[in-house]
Amino acid sequence: MTPHTAQNWPIAAAMLPFPSSQDASGETWTQQLAQVAYEGFTEVDLTDSWVQVGDLDSHRLSSMDECLASVGLRPIAISVIRRSVIHPVEGVENLRYSHRTIDAAAALGIRVMSIGLHRALTPAQRDAHWFWTEPGPSDDTSPETWRLAAMRIRELGRHAEELGIQLSLEMYEDTLIGTVDGALRLVDDVDLPNVGINPDLANLYRLHRDVEDFLESSARCAPRANYWHVKSYFRDVDRTRDLITTVPAPMEYGSMNYRAAIASAISGGFSGPFCVEHYGGDGLSVAARNREYLQRMIAVAMGEAYRRVNERVAKGS
Repeated sequence: MTPHTAQNWPIAAAMLPFPSSQDASGETWTQQLAQVAYEGFTEVDLTDSWVQVGDLDSHRLSSMDECLASVGLRPIAISVIRRSVIHPVEGVENLRYSHRTIDAAAALGIRVMSIGLHRALTPAQRDAHWFWTEPGPSDDTSPETWRLAAMRIRELGRHAEELGIQLSLEMYEDTLIGTVDGALRLVDDVDLPNVGINPDLANLYRLHRDVEDFLESSARCAPRANYWHVKSYFRDVDRTRDLITTVPAPMEYGSMNYRAAIASAISGGFSGPFCVEHYGGDGLSVAARNREYLQRMIAVAMGEAYRRVNERVAKGS
């Protein structure tokens, strides 16, 4: 495999900015995907809040493949959102759905699938301006729940491994993988080479409460990470008034120091794809800006920035 550079490192757009389009026509899919390509992306994450490819029949799955090819987008990942396999009521069906999605991913040539243990938004979260300002469901942390999570994720991991797919566990608050320790523990318990961490630490950083240090967390996750959702937030902490607030921000302007985090992660062994996300407003345009920023930060982390400056200086001398 050719080593990644800042120019060819896979950076996907999430389909989060688009509405649920499960029953839309192929023409609608193409128009939506064309917007992603128009913003300069060559890779895409088929986020299942947009289309649940695991529930498409063979004809519709072929149509999706044709739509992607027609706009020149390569699907490099699928993110399965809010389908916890340890949900006390829906866990078994979510497990079946995840298996179907692995098969669909293989049919589309996708090599990474991200899953999490977070559940559907509560009514209060759906009604809030920013859903993370309202508390959501919390995982039971009993030994039985840990064993169930490891068993079901291991089952998915083995299925994915047979098809050449990496399984990535997305960090999310109040789940078993809502802390670095929890994420590392579950990956260790699953104990498969193709199962790693998706250190989406922004899911935690945006909370209106104390959180783990971003740079320390990203450095600890990097050796076990195989995919990375990235986004940022402005975060303000006023201890005198016991007030913490966050709002979405482009990566280069937000309070999360991705310049340092990416350098640390790459030096720590991270080599997986990135997926750029953003909530609110024109999320796709911000995601495109995040991609450009990410490419610059990868160049810095890999020493390419230094080489390019030297070449420019040499040409000018």
